[in-house]
Order: sequence, then structure tokens, then C-alpha cells
Amino acid sequence: MDKPDNLCMAPWTHTYLSPQTERRLCCASREPAQSFTQYIDTAEGDNEYTPQSLEEYWNGENIRRIRMQMLNNEVPPECEVCDKRLLNHDVYRDYFNQLFSHKWEDVVVNTDWDGYTSMKPISWDYRFSNLCNFKCRMCGPMLSSAWETEARKQNKIEPWMEKPVKKQIETFQKDVVEQEFATAVEEHRIEEVYWVGGEPLMYEQHWRYMQRIIELGDGPGLYARYNTNLSRIEYKGINLYEDILCNVRDWQICASLDGTGAVGEYIRTGLNYKEWLQYFAMGAKFAGGDRRKMRIDFTLTLPGLFEIVNICRLARDQNVDILAKVVFAFTPDIAMSPLFLPKNILHAYIDELLLTDYVDNRTIRQMLEDLKHRPTFEEEFPDDFAKARIKGKWRMQALDNLRGGMQFRDTLKTIQAREFWDEIC
Repeated sequence: MDKPDNLCMAPWTHTYLSPQTERRLCCASREPAQSFTQYIDTAEGDNEYTPQSLEEYWNGENIRRIRMQMLNNEVPPECEVCDKRLLNHDVYRDYFNQLFSHKWEDVVVNTDWDGYTSMKPISWDYRFSNLCNFKCRMCGPMLSSAWETEARKQNKIEPWMEKPVKKQIETFQKDVVEQEFATAVEEHRIEEVYWVGGEPLMYEQHWRYMQRIIELGDGPGLYARYNTNLSRIEYKGINLYEDILCNVRDWQICASLDGTGAVGEYIRTGLNYKEWLQYFAMGAKFAGGDRRKMRIDFTLTLPGLFEIVNICRLARDQNVDILAKVVFAFTPDIAMSPLFLPKNILHAYIDELLLTDYVDNRTIRQMLEDLKHRPTFEEEFPDDFAKARIKGKWRMQALDNLRGGMQFRDTLKTIQAREFWDEIC
């Protein structure tokens, strides 16, 4: 049996868990919420905390249906982010299929007629909490404890933040989630691990479990992948580069940076750009010229649209690749999205960038070209956009007033973009 074109290996190899213990196929899948709605879910949760163990989820009705759809060469609705390339050109489905192509025969042999599989996950994306020291403008409390603290001070308490529920989540993480991961470590069942948060290098669990994997002799078989703000590279005398990564088969660090200098620090509140640059340069040197290992993880925002030339220059100077994607936005009030701009302003600036010699990165160019084929918010939501853009502007101004310093308007580097912003009222 040949592997269907639309099949992704993730439902047979990968397991994902959010900081609120919501389980999904992967971090890019769009599924109905179980308890608390995550940022790209297709249906809201009931805010009643009903967590699932991995055992309950792994061969549950939903994932079995997805496996059967894929085996029939159908695209499950949960997978539209990859299928329609909504965020970036290089999609997660291609990543899993390349990494685990050798497991296809196992899928054929170990999957029943109803989608049940005896295979166990070997690729893990477990987010042990929302612990994070940054408050990135396009993030929120679910993925950042710093955001959560700020929200609590404003008395903006979401259901999962209520003290009794928060305690339940923490208990489930400790008693169930960590045990699932620890068992996989001890049984030598982790071939790929994705450390992301929150901020994964703030997790004590990262340092403990990576050391244990190495102690058990499984480092030579492990691919370790990171998405980190790179605000720290050491923990209790353990160095990420010298003590962890040098002992695994392969690794990749996607270090988040959405703008340089003051604009970068505006987008990612908490960023010290000079310190980030120092830690990144160390990693690039440690990678020994392998451009794939150390990458700039660039999420395109509206402020970041005017930083693209600087990001491309930085990647060239550091001799690294860029992982580029567009900020999540499924409602028209997200002012941080470049699609918030009117089509004529957005497309004119993209055309200008594409004619610039400094924008020589393939991934960036592909992202910009793809963006021109997506409807702007004004086109996609013609009945709602007039009110939505006022709401979006109000939200950004409220956040600017709360945090102080640079204002959103200051990041808009063209007269046309600033005039558009000023006219919103």
C-alpha cells in the first residue's frame, strides 16, 4: 500500500498538550476545545475542566476518525492550517512526513480498520505550564505566565485562571502529564522532542528530563527541537549548548525574534535585544556553520512587516536560516496582523520589499508572495471590519498605555500605514 498524498504521520507518532492540558493532534491542528478554548480552536469549550489522559486520547473516537480519513487520502478539517498553508509555506505535515517516513510500514501493519493503532507516540510536544518571562504582543495569558499576571492585576480572569481550576490543572500536570512523559523517557520511547512553552528554558522539567535521556544513553537517537525566546541558556550550572545539545543526535533551535532593536523589544515585551544577539551568536558558533540548526523564528506581525529588511540582514550576518510564519488571526480585530492593513497599502509595500535586494531569503519571499494571495480582513470580513478595526486599535492603545514606552503607531514606518491608523476612530 502506497502512502496517501494527504496523510500526515503525526496521528501515529506525535502527541501534543497545551499548558491548560488541552490535547490536540499537534500545535497547528484546529479542533473543538475540550475544556478551554485555545487560540485556533474551531469550537469553544464549556469551561468545565475535563482533562484526558494520553491513553484516553490516543485511540479515542476523534483521532481514530482522523487516521481513517488520512488513510482514505482525505484531508480532515482539523488539518486546514497545513492543507491551505494558512501560516507558512513549509508546513508541519511535511515535517512529520520527512522525519518519520520510515514508520509508514509500521502504520500499515499496526492500524486496524477503525483507526485504532498499537503504535505509541515517539514525538512529544508537552507544555508543562504557561511559565514565561515575556509578554509578547501577539500572545496572551494561556501561553505566558507574565501575561497572566498582568491580566490578573486588571481583574481579567479567564475560567481556567480561577484558583480552584488552576489548582486542578497544576495537579493534573504533575500527577498525570509528567508521569506520561517520564514513563516514555524511562522506556526509551522518545525519538523527537519539541521544547516550547511558555518558555521551555524556564521549565525545570526541560533540564531534568534532557539530562535523564542522556544518562539513559538515548541521546544519540534523539532529535531535540526548540522554540525559545533565548533569554537564558543555563540552569544551575548546566549549559544548553555544551552540556545538553552536544550529547544528542541532532538538534534545532528556533529562536524567536520578530523585529530588531527597539521594535523587536516592543513586539516581544521582555526582550533584551543585545542579550538575545549574544546568546544567538553563541549558538550559531556552536552549530559549526550548519544553517539549519540555529534559526531565527520570525512571526510576521504588522510592526514586523517594516522590520523584514533588518531580519534578512541579521540572518545573513549570522549565516543562519529563517523560519517565517504569519501571526495567527482568525478574527478581523487583530491589529497585530499585516492583514489588518487595507489591500492597496499592504500589497504596495510587499511589492516594494520584493524588489529590495536585501530581501534575499527564500522563506521570507515565499511568505510575502503567499500573503498577497490571502484576503485582507477588509475583504474577508466586509460586514464586520469597520467595527472590528476600531476594537483592534483600542486594544493596542490600551496595552500601550499599560506598558508605556514605544507606541504601536511608532512601529508603522510608512506614511500610508500611519495615515490608515490615524483615520480609525
